[in-house]
Amino acid sequence: MSVLPTREGLEPPVTVDRREGPYGEVVLRRRGGHYEIIANGCFLMDTADGRSERLLVRAALDLLPGAGRSVLIGGLGVGFSLAHAAAEPRWERIVVVEREGAIVDWHRAGPLAAFSAGALEDPRVTVVHADLVAHLAADGPGYDALCLDIDNGPDWTVSDANAGLYGPAGLAAAHRRLNPGGVLAVWSAQPSAAFEQALRDAGFAGVHTLQVAVERGVPDVVHLARRA
Repeated sequence: MSVLPTREGLEPPVTVDRREGPYGEVVLRRRGGHYEIIANGCFLMDTADGRSERLLVRAALDLLPGAGRSVLIGGLGVGFSLAHAAAEPRWERIVVVEREGAIVDWHRAGPLAAFSAGALEDPRVTVVHADLVAHLAADGPGYDALCLDIDNGPDWTVSDANAGLYGPAGLAAAHRRLNPGGVLAVWSAQPSAAFEQALRDAGFAGVHTLQVAVERGVPDVVHLARRA
């Protein structure tokens, strides 16, 4: 697992909060005017650029006709995906699954509240404090979209247990929790041809990838697929 890369020319980070939980250490840091979430020494995301996190939700909705739609957002993160979903009236039911209680706290009464923009108070929004892999595997209601962003991608997970989400069992669970015609959207810090093939092997249709160029390195991507 890599650590946060050096960012030349930027201010050194300041730790705002540090928590130990059942999945290890999670840290909120401030760097200049932005915040960063670090889990077990692995950089997850920051508030500097939310384009790909918004695309995760928007691209899924674009593939769904009509209104009255339901979405599960896997990972609250810095709140960009949730805020974007709450701003769209076509989402009738929005469920956020987040396993780190600290992250929920930082949005309810902390500095990340500005980025989720009050979405946690939206009556359409329900926050579930649970592990996403276990939540999808359990019995529960179906969704029109699953928008998942809990790792740096299928090939770069925050914890070993998360790897199961991108394998046959995890994708079968996601397929089962989608309504017919529903969309699976998965965020990644890099493209993964192997994951695209895994989606096809799991019975998903319309597999494709959207890219968002970043300042340095390979683009962020959103992997998209549908339950036929």
